Amino acid sequence: MPSGDATFTIRFDLGRIASRWNELAKDDPRHALVDQSSWPLDAPTPQTGQTGDSTDSEAAGLDKSVDDAKASATLSRIIRKSDFGEMEILGQFNLGFIVARRRALASDALPGGDVDGGGGDPASAASAGSLDDLFIVDQHAADEKYNFETLQQTTNIQSQKLFRPQPLELTAADELLAMENIDVLRQNGFEVDHIEDPEAASGSRLCLVAQPVSKSTVFDMRDLEEIIHLMQDRPKGTMVRCSKARAMFAMRACRKSIMVGKPLTQAQMTTVVRHMGTMDQPWNCPHGRPTMRHLVDVQTVKSKMGCQARPIQWGAFMGSEAVVPF
Repeated sequence: MPSGDATFTIRFDLGRIASRWNELAKDDPRHALVDQSSWPLDAPTPQTGQTGDSTDSEAAGLDKSVDDAKASATLSRIIRKSDFGEMEILGQFNLGFIVARRRALASDALPGGDVDGGGGDPASAASAGSLDDLFIVDQHAADEKYNFETLQQTTNIQSQKLFRPQPLELTAADELLAMENIDVLRQNGFEVDHIEDPEAASGSRLCLVAQPVSKSTVFDMRDLEEIIHLMQDRPKGTMVRCSKARAMFAMRACRKSIMVGKPLTQAQMTTVVRHMGTMDQPWNCPHGRPTMRHLVDVQTVKSKMGCQARPIQWGAFMGSEAVVPF
């Protein structure tokens, strides 16, 4: 038996399997393929994976007409960050996406015991007592967002001393805010000092002694003003970045992230999904690309398709009497 994170690639001809299955159906109607013309309106179709009615799971799904902001808001409501730590990794699709399965008790799916969870029919989920959903994760977008948020929180932008300190003209409130968040300003490359002048008016007691520098990004006073403005709605000491710094981090994160087309091991896929549970906003990459979408509520599909577990007679395919439970 192989050990470790061995990766296996299995190739098969779906067309030949379908053809053989139809031949078997002539002798045994149980093998007949599902008539797609009778596919339930609100069940995902094999071609699109989308549903026919407007539900929470559709809003969080793959429909291109759904607004990204709406889909992100829906996902944030139906998934808790702790869910990412418990998702089962099923595999990689098209060398660009990770398919994950979230199974949870309906009463524990969301705070307050919301049995819907955005996964489909509330009555179905409640009667079953559990939720069973499939999600598809964009491996590049998810890894990029993790790298971006890491850079946001940990990077200290280098600064360059000014030849002469530059007095700052701020409102009294902004001056107090800047003084309370000196360390945040310093991490952004802006170093300020307090002017030791008892006669200095309120709002004129700080001066800029160094400003951030980067290879291709030029920072100025407008960036300092933007940072101070962003601090107004956040707790003391919370890291904020100006738009130029965010764009710079987004570019760095993109370049160092897992690319589409790269085969991933089970361990690598697990790491990408687990990292999503540690992010502040895991729903979109810094460029706005969705990191994940809801695929299907497995229980709802089984219920509406009338799926029942039955053994597959593999002997009909392989020329043996082997019976494998399905």
